[in-house]
Amino acid sequence: MTAAAAAIALLVAGCSDNDPGGPTNSPGGSDSPYGFETADQDAASPITIWVDADRAKIAEAFKADHPEYTVNIETYDGNAGGTDSFRTKISLFDQAGEGWPDVVWSGQVNDATWAAHEMNGNQAFAAPLNLGVVDQTFLDEYTAGALDPVTVDGNVYGARDNLAPVVFWYNQALFDEFGYSIPTTWEEYQALGDKVAAEHPGYILGSIGDPFTAVLSNMWSAQAPIYQVDGNTFKTDFADDHATRMIDLMDHMYANGTLVPEGLFTPEFPTKYKDKVLGIPGPTWFTGGIIQNPGILDAAPGTWGAGAPLHWDGEPVGTGNVGGGFWYGSSHSTNLEAVGSFLQYATSGPKSVELITGLPAHAPTAAKWLDAQAASGYWANSDTFKAVVTDAASNIWGGWGATLSFSSEPAWAEIVVPALAKGETIKSVVPQWEQRYKDDAQVNGYDVE
Repeated sequence: MTAAAAAIALLVAGCSDNDPGGPTNSPGGSDSPYGFETADQDAASPITIWVDADRAKIAEAFKADHPEYTVNIETYDGNAGGTDSFRTKISLFDQAGEGWPDVVWSGQVNDATWAAHEMNGNQAFAAPLNLGVVDQTFLDEYTAGALDPVTVDGNVYGARDNLAPVVFWYNQALFDEFGYSIPTTWEEYQALGDKVAAEHPGYILGSIGDPFTAVLSNMWSAQAPIYQVDGNTFKTDFADDHATRMIDLMDHMYANGTLVPEGLFTPEFPTKYKDKVLGIPGPTWFTGGIIQNPGILDAAPGTWGAGAPLHWDGEPVGTGNVGGGFWYGSSHSTNLEAVGSFLQYATSGPKSVELITGLPAHAPTAAKWLDAQAASGYWANSDTFKAVVTDAASNIWGGWGATLSFSSEPAWAEIVVPALAKGETIKSVVPQWEQRYKDDAQVNGYDVE
């Protein structure tokens, strides 16, 4: 076992004895209306909601619109970047036998791999929502496949907030000014990078400082088979040409300055590039999260548009999916009525179209969101915006191991980013990157092919 694997093993052993194959919530007795064992229920009991900064607004809106419930809102990192903070924190409460929050938001799509199973001798943290916590009609209205990552043994353990298919976001004003054509393939994207570097140095076509841009937007959209699962077997193939071509593309564009090392949410990014981003592959939550964000691009209406996902020339479109996190209700909650009310409010309620960052996963809400985006007049391609995003959502590449119990992101942050900072290439550290995935898989109980 490598040093990295040993460190991970110690962390996992210290915070959890999770068995992914273990039982889920115990069936409820005749006195349980929820189909599993619950704490004594009290409709007046306060509920605690854990959110990241972006989701705090919907939690505050629920609190204001539902004064019949007492709501406490606490912020944490939202499990962003594969920190595993959600599982670590819940494991501590499991060991204490108390203190669990009632609702938790997580930006990772793979938490059901542990949250739907017993840990530390306690029943699964996540409540099976379809057994009475929320209305079945509400779950039935979700976009096809959206709840697959949180469906375990036929029960649904999370309410998805948004889908996050990757499209090519472009600054129409700059494309018009420079006389460039919007790329539709990865080959055109790289060629455009060469033109920009030669003719307009300082302007950029994206960032690889964040794991979600480099790994989920680029590697996933390139259909690189580096992070796959088949039953309990983990598979990774960095030698596949989809992987090698994308790594070469990122190395090439990083070298010519059109892909930059600053992360999108760092103070340095808007300071250096606010008016110099020509385009960038990214998920649908870039609408409010990046493009309209006053602290990042703060783009004027009519300047930006959404283009079709980039794909390899001559190959089918198969785009990535960056996040699209879930709300989990706690099986330990003493007020599941309030929990269910919040979950439906947060994902399909009257403020959801306004406050969900990105394409809602609940289909009727998604339709309203797309119509609102198109009608807003904000997007340079308002007439095609809905069609572009809808098409991207139906073409997410299924070869990525989105339900693996470990994240694909930390390896990039901990291995590749430091290498780039030292002047090395991505290609030069591929062996370490690949080995890190294998180590993580073994520590999490997978067989490695």
